[in-house]
Amino acid sequence: MTADSSAPPTATYRLQLQPDLPFAAAEKAVPYLAALGVSHLHLSPVLEAAPGSTHGYDVVDHSAVRAELGGEEGLRALAATAAAHGLRLVVDLVPNHMAVPAPESLNAPLWAVLRDGPASPYARWFDIDWDGGHGGRVLLPVLGGRLGDELRDIRADGDVLRYHDHVFPVRPGTERLPLPRLLDAQWYRLAWWRLARSEINYRRFFTISELIGVRVEDPEVFDATHRTILRLLREGVVDGLRIDHPDGLAAPGDYLARLHAATGGRWTVVEKILTGRERLPHGWKCAGTTGYDALRHLDGLFVCPLGAGRLFTVYRDFVAPLADTGGDWEETVRRAAYEVVTHDLAAEVERLARTAGRISDQASHQGDHAPWALRTAIRELLVRLPVYRPYATDGAGARDPRRGEQDAAMLAEAAARARTVFRAPEEALAVDLVRDLALGLLGDGPDCVDFCARFAQTSSALRAKSVEDTAFYRYVPLLSACEVGSDPGAPTVGVDTFHAYCARIQRDWPLTSTVLSTHDTKRSADVRARIAVLTECPDRWRELLRRVSAGPAGGEGPQPPDQQLAWVAWQTAFGLGKPSAERLIPSVLKAVREAGLHTSWTDQDAGYEEAVGDFLRAGPCGPAASSLTELAAELAPYVRANVLSAALLHLTMPGVPDLYQGTETEYTALVDPDNRRPPRLRAALLTELDDGTGPQDLSGEKMFLTATALRLRRAHPRWFGAHGTYTPLHADGTAAGHCLAFTRAGQVVTVATRLSLRLSEDGGWRDTELSLPGPGRWRDLLTGREVPGPVVCLRELLQRYPVALLVAEG
Repeated sequence: MTADSSAPPTATYRLQLQPDLPFAAAEKAVPYLAALGVSHLHLSPVLEAAPGSTHGYDVVDHSAVRAELGGEEGLRALAATAAAHGLRLVVDLVPNHMAVPAPESLNAPLWAVLRDGPASPYARWFDIDWDGGHGGRVLLPVLGGRLGDELRDIRADGDVLRYHDHVFPVRPGTERLPLPRLLDAQWYRLAWWRLARSEINYRRFFTISELIGVRVEDPEVFDATHRTILRLLREGVVDGLRIDHPDGLAAPGDYLARLHAATGGRWTVVEKILTGRERLPHGWKCAGTTGYDALRHLDGLFVCPLGAGRLFTVYRDFVAPLADTGGDWEETVRRAAYEVVTHDLAAEVERLARTAGRISDQASHQGDHAPWALRTAIRELLVRLPVYRPYATDGAGARDPRRGEQDAAMLAEAAARARTVFRAPEEALAVDLVRDLALGLLGDGPDCVDFCARFAQTSSALRAKSVEDTAFYRYVPLLSACEVGSDPGAPTVGVDTFHAYCARIQRDWPLTSTVLSTHDTKRSADVRARIAVLTECPDRWRELLRRVSAGPAGGEGPQPPDQQLAWVAWQTAFGLGKPSAERLIPSVLKAVREAGLHTSWTDQDAGYEEAVGDFLRAGPCGPAASSLTELAAELAPYVRANVLSAALLHLTMPGVPDLYQGTETEYTALVDPDNRRPPRLRAALLTELDDGTGPQDLSGEKMFLTATALRLRRAHPRWFGAHGTYTPLHADGTAAGHCLAFTRAGQVVTVATRLSLRLSEDGGWRDTELSLPGPGRWRDLLTGREVPGPVVCLRELLQRYPVALLVAEG
């Protein structure tokens, strides 16, 4: 069996490569993955990365395949084995940034810039503001303290400077200078890491100083950074691409157009986070997104609207007496955004303000705006944008009139609100200037173009940092809703909304990727499925918290450092199922540091963090966990219904399903690095199922369902692909709202159960029936039973499983 490199994927399987999971290990997994039913392996970044990296997004060399994974020889061997089993490779591409590694010489282009300054041919590679202070030098925030205190640990060694693991080039001709003068003579300035907030003068990935932005909008830089991957595509080693964080680029649409031309139109998806009703720009040359929009619609189906409101009340009553919870999701986001834009992104705002000031000075009709007014206007507009960024400088966006109208309306509304913070009308005019610059309305001069691009890039960094990395950890009534692309303030999705989404995807982006779990999800799909059940029984959750807080015999239970921490800890432990201190403590510690309410990554409170660990060991990971076990046993049938229903919907809805490593069986994982552990691939279980052994547990059932659906997709790609159709099916009867069903191409019917606990409490399916598309006979691939049409009783159809996968006979 060989692979067809011209065919788009029917399904992809993500392997998180790292030194503990190199190409050779992935090659051993190929026979199992081919038997599972996927068409493509989806590999995390394969180019040379910082030594020991467990993710590969810290690229140091675009010209070589990563040696720690087996090098290009290992990648080619993997591709050959995959092709022999009918599979192709999709790889993750990181165009936005490179690592600032230690030693710095690992990044040769950056090393050349540090040595030769703006005259280096590599200076065009990086987004460095050479005029942004520091005497025309790059600020490197690598020191553990102020320079005077760290001077004793810096030493000259011939043509390099050494500081612990860091090594820096010496500017030619300055080797003989004494150390203080030598430091001043370089093209870089070594500084305390805390100065990155306010003084850094290069674009970063979000706020991570160890990742420097790359200018792929420059054709020369694009060619150099994509040469190896494009060669591997031409030679058939690689067949498709996933593009990491395109919103960090100056013009994502232009980049995708150039990439599309260079790849010959290979299947490419982009990690674009869509917010609310935002749509992927129609002009983008790609197959669609990496699937977080699908994740949000799938998750929301299993959140009970009434119960979610009740759960928030339980949360407020449990937490509010001792902590300021923020109360409102939008307000939580706003507060976080103000903190980030004022502190972590202060340097980026300052650069924008300087550029706007030059434009204001040069254009007399724009008025004379004080620096503080421009700075304030920039901040106020940025924090009020409801999406990741506008696309005014994006050629593809500019060609989409709807996109331009949406951006104009969005910025007009943000500007109206931003003006209210100014006392004098003439001061508020600064808002109008910033709005017009952000929309690219003031011409195509270098400063205007620069401001427009930088504003959009800063906006995406602000949104990611304030929402993904802060607000999601502060607003926690329902942890399953705190996921990228989701809306914790409105976590429910109705059946009609889901159908409308699927119809739109089938029409506009039929080959987009869809996901439930990724290397970036804070909780795997099965953890979220467990937590979502709590919205169907919020009073049981309230009672559990009462018991674990009271402790045995009515005494005091384990005492948390604060009530919000206790809520997060108990809900996380419930989602994990079998909490262990080894896995739970790092996850909860990361949560409280990201929240930044009591401790943070940059200002750690050792006493508070020690109290967190003590509470977790005594509470969710201690004797009190027996209450969790009891509740988990009570809710197990409804967790099972959520897990299997979400999986089947994901595997049969429009788009190309991407499975994360290990998720074909029950998979409970928390935020990274927990979710990046090498997977346990259960090939023996798949063999047993194929030999006729029925599923014995949830893992077996999920494996059986997954393999059945994937093999069906692979055997009939037209039913599910770009030329297929999606038609909602609606049940009739007292429990109709608990059924979600649709048909693909009139040949396959998916039936899933939602809110199964409420369904059980209301008496089950009773008289509820589902009309099938046509009068013929059908077969349920999960039970093997023949199902006569045109109407089926759901009580009978869903007797064995909470889901059904029907195929038309003949």
